[in-house]
Amino acid sequence: MITSFHPPIRTLMGPGPSDVSPRVLEAMARPTIGHLDPEFVRMMDEIKELLKKAFKTENELTMPVSAPGSAGMEACFVNLVEPGDKVIVCQNGVFGGRMKQNVERAGGEAVMVMDAWGSAVSLDKVAAAFDAHPDAAILAFVHAETSTGVSSDAKALCALAQERGALTIVDAVTSLGGTELRVDEWGIDAIYSGTQKCLSCAPGISPISLSAKAVDKVKNRTASVQSWFLDTNLVMGYWGGEGKRAYHHTAPVNALYALHESLVILHEEGIEKSWQRHAFHHQALKAGLEAMGIGFLVDEANRLPQLNSVIIPEGVNDAKVRSTLLSEYGLEIGAGLGDLAGKVWRIGLMGSSANRRNVTLCLSALESTFLGMGASVQAGKALQAAEQVYLQAS
Repeated sequence: MITSFHPPIRTLMGPGPSDVSPRVLEAMARPTIGHLDPEFVRMMDEIKELLKKAFKTENELTMPVSAPGSAGMEACFVNLVEPGDKVIVCQNGVFGGRMKQNVERAGGEAVMVMDAWGSAVSLDKVAAAFDAHPDAAILAFVHAETSTGVSSDAKALCALAQERGALTIVDAVTSLGGTELRVDEWGIDAIYSGTQKCLSCAPGISPISLSAKAVDKVKNRTASVQSWFLDTNLVMGYWGGEGKRAYHHTAPVNALYALHESLVILHEEGIEKSWQRHAFHHQALKAGLEAMGIGFLVDEANRLPQLNSVIIPEGVNDAKVRSTLLSEYGLEIGAGLGDLAGKVWRIGLMGSSANRRNVTLCLSALESTFLGMGASVQAGKALQAAEQVYLQAS
């Protein structure tokens, strides 16, 4: 007999989703009202304003797509890429490859700029790609590559695209709320994110923002947007403007309650303080991991504080460690992807997961697991190293 599903209690320190704030869970349980109800429309306007603050933008077309981050990605590409458009796509991990697929499905030509997994996007290679393809209309890159934990210089990449007269499409799924991101100041034209990472919200919604230049390109397309659902010309009848909203789709009402609450929490903390919190707890985690002899895949200058790709020590069984952490400690960390499978773990410090308790749990659970497997680890060193970071800040 199938009965009600009650999930186990987990501490989520993988590449996403992150721990969902209790306030957000409570918000999801509030009474459902109609998606055209005047009170719901009022809340929609607040979501837009709060998203603008999180993205640091004044873009009018800033809204949540009623689907996961992958749909936010597709929304940016299908609206901005027309058949025949040449798009320079930077790939230094899994998600740059997905950008390439979106360009090609929209009828564009992808010019690939390839960098090693774990390395930031090379400005020199991008400049060379523009030299070779001066007719490129768009530059697309991942700001925070979830598969490797590397951050690329979005400010410099966008400046380069502007010099060459190209628009930019930026993946900020893992960066929004967790690391510095300034849409207007950096000149980002189209950006998408997800709710399940540093916003500490349930998965299923994708915030996006398009600049006035990007909106102008969408409005002046010669070909129709290939996706009806993701066509911003249509959906803005529901999310844009003042007063009465035109029906476009039935919005995920309770999921948007959750997003609203998560953005209220972020606003209460302050976006800059959220960036600082992620960086601070990363330093404590880093100190503890290094005390155990665990190194990082990404060099310190380009390392994401909210997603730590660490090298699995030689002789340690990847799957067994992750399985033990889950079964014995209720702790989830992420495996490596692609060529990094079996070589790295991805440890997330995202949103409400970026806290002292989680850092301590992760370090102590890893140490105990290693000791249980007979690995050469000095007991207590990891926690002592992390505590030093916390003591120095007190």
